[in-house]
Amino acid sequence: MHPEVVMDHPGNCPKCGMKLVPLKHNSKRSTSNVQRPTSNEEKVGAIDLNRPHHEHPPSVAAATFGAAGMSMQSSVNIADPMSRESSGTAWVPDSTPMYGRMFMLGDDMLMLHGAIFPRYTNVSTRRGDDRIDAPNWIMAMYSHPINETMQLGGRLMMSLDPLTEGGRGYPLLFQSGESWHDQPLHDRQHPHDLFDELSVSLSQKFDVDLSAYFYFGYPGEPALGPPTFMHRLSAMDDPDAPIAHHWQDSTHVTFGVATAGVQWRSIKIEGSVFNGREPDEDRYDFDRPRFDSFSGRVSWNPTQNLALQVSHGYIKSPEAVEPDVKRHRTTASAIYNQPLGHDSNWSNSFVWGQNNDSGETTQSFLLETNFQRGRDTV
Repeated sequence: MHPEVVMDHPGNCPKCGMKLVPLKHNSKRSTSNVQRPTSNEEKVGAIDLNRPHHEHPPSVAAATFGAAGMSMQSSVNIADPMSRESSGTAWVPDSTPMYGRMFMLGDDMLMLHGAIFPRYTNVSTRRGDDRIDAPNWIMAMYSHPINETMQLGGRLMMSLDPLTEGGRGYPLLFQSGESWHDQPLHDRQHPHDLFDELSVSLSQKFDVDLSAYFYFGYPGEPALGPPTFMHRLSAMDDPDAPIAHHWQDSTHVTFGVATAGVQWRSIKIEGSVFNGREPDEDRYDFDRPRFDSFSGRVSWNPTQNLALQVSHGYIKSPEAVEPDVKRHRTTASAIYNQPLGHDSNWSNSFVWGQNNDSGETTQSFLLETNFQRGRDTV
């Protein structure tokens, strides 16, 4: 694929032999990266929209998609490149490759991606379990440009964990968080709900440096913590949740969250009000929203390969079995991504999280690294 190749007639790319496809112009999407034709004739570019997204080089994934070579924006904020988008309103490095199928529906964009991990788990201890299961999720992202500076976005994330994992979830030694039959879960990772995100966003770009957005999710993810583990490339191929999940990013399924953010260049300040209670034991319903908790986060992407964030939040009564607990959570993270050529990538995350539960403080540290070459991961 060589997007720089432009011809005034149908044919094949002289560099790789790929069939050229028509280059279409779009009045609403930004086309600042495109060299416009010098005549009224339709030009032809060497980008194949039918190729799977993961086959595009990271540099193309971060900047150009589609036959027009147009700049693709995040579904949350029209000012962000799509490659920066992660869970909720969190950021990953701009150089992060994205995996999925993208469809252009006129001016609108729809992207689908997901994962499933069929496996057999053998934890042969008194605290463990033996079982066959398949943690899974699927997600859709949609964006509709209202005009050149305003965009409406939407996201849907679902999981069949309630069927594949059951009410107690899967065995995971030392894990904790949430409950089953009114008893705290220990040595198990709870299943995710059928609906894990159903959100809408509205963003406005005021000039080349300044933008703002509003995000509402039921459920959704507040501005607290790093991108949740299944949306970090350093953990995307790990079927298990990190042991530190409930110190760092456990608010990623929140039934009722509203976030507003302001962005200047590569710095973003945002705040959320949300429901502090973890999802209840009925994984198929929509929990009653309570906007009783709040959080704030500062994010900074100083380079294409680095994403930093610090955040703090007050979470009221997060666990149903401990309703009197008031939690103050503080997190900080650094995510470094390094493209290593056409089909290789190296991603790393360091996350620190601290919970102060009504005066009792505990901390967690997490280091993840993931090397990908083609379809193989280490």
